[in-house]
Amino acid sequence: MPSSLRPDPAAPSRRTLLGAGLGLAALPGWAAQDANAQALLRKGGVVVAFRHALAPGTFDPPGFRLGDCSTQRNLSDEGRAQARRMGEWFRTHQLQPAKVLSSPWCRCIDSATLAFSPPEVWPALGSPHGAPETTGARHLQELQQALTAAAHRPGRFEAWFTHMFVLSDLAQTSVSSGEGLILAPGRGGTAQVLARLAVPA
Repeated sequence: MPSSLRPDPAAPSRRTLLGAGLGLAALPGWAAQDANAQALLRKGGVVVAFRHALAPGTFDPPGFRLGDCSTQRNLSDEGRAQARRMGEWFRTHQLQPAKVLSSPWCRCIDSATLAFSPPEVWPALGSPHGAPETTGARHLQELQQALTAAAHRPGRFEAWFTHMFVLSDLAQTSVSSGEGLILAPGRGGTAQVLARLAVPA
């Protein structure tokens, strides 16, 4: 996956459309937001896909490199605390993902590690870069196929950590920092959002 490019600033329409999701704190209180979330996760056959926790700013610095966190936009102290609270909610409710997968970007890996455990890095969850800011067709297909495979595993759920644009392309919705979507396969290749999870920043 190329690591030397950054999103082209000449794609304002995409940013305008999703701008409401950039840099926002997560919504307050998971249980209040979706009382059926626990039941869905216990039943399994789903994926909970998180946008990484709070990482102030937008996009990465010019010349950022994957594998070198010092060149990337990273979690703030608030973001790290937010990621820990993600994991605390799951542990409190005795919910453990069967697999934890992450984008190669440090803010996603750190979110996954603080919430659960060091993840398996999966390039398909990586942030789109270049113009337009859309998830590549091959990666989107991989994500859709993985959702379908997860649906055939009752009693198990996976946790994915990724980026706003990826979740927007996969599920056709905007997502706040630290927010999770409980996903199942939908029609026409678009993921179905069964519930939303969020913790305060």
